[in-house]
Amino acid sequence: MTEENQSSAVRKHNNKWRVVDIVVAAIIAVASGVIFWGWDIVCTAPLALFEAVTPGFEGLLNAFWLFAGPLAAIIVRKPGAALFAETLAAALELTMGNQWGVGGSLIVGIVQGLGAEIGLAIFAYKKWDLLSTTISGALAGVGCGLYYWLTNPAWSALRVSIYLIASAISGAVLAGAVMYLLQVAIAKTGVLDRFESGRTQELV
Repeated sequence: MTEENQSSAVRKHNNKWRVVDIVVAAIIAVASGVIFWGWDIVCTAPLALFEAVTPGFEGLLNAFWLFAGPLAAIIVRKPGAALFAETLAAALELTMGNQWGVGGSLIVGIVQGLGAEIGLAIFAYKKWDLLSTTISGALAGVGCGLYYWLTNPAWSALRVSIYLIASAISGAVLAGAVMYLLQVAIAKTGVLDRFESGRTQELV
């Protein structure tokens, strides 16, 4: 194999999961689950404060439960990473105990993970940049908003609209764009050299 072909082989994206991908995605999920749980403890007052501005505005705080999927996905860059990490994080959050129960922890976590996954799938898992990660975070927020809309049928159309938009914005900014920038910062330390996200070669 020529040097040029070797370089091309290195750059070529591979969707097949490796053991290291599973381990790192799981570590991200566990760390995220602990953060989810910590946010559960302190979120009551901030949620009430934002809701007091106008019902639905509290959706701006949803990103603290949305970031596991986009972060894991942008680091390991494998199909299913967002769903895997968000679901595992939500399961851990539920296991540690909170006020939301199975629906408000695990089920909504799965829905959020699916939303994040769709945001990357629309690019056929070939685009791993600020745009795709931001869309992934935004759709995780939409998934969260849809879940709470369906489980709160008494909400007015105005509240649903505000909540969905706020949740999507929250996801796009914190769970999407900020997680992408975090991945870039981590990659600069060299700890992601075993991942495409830690290498500088352009994928083909």
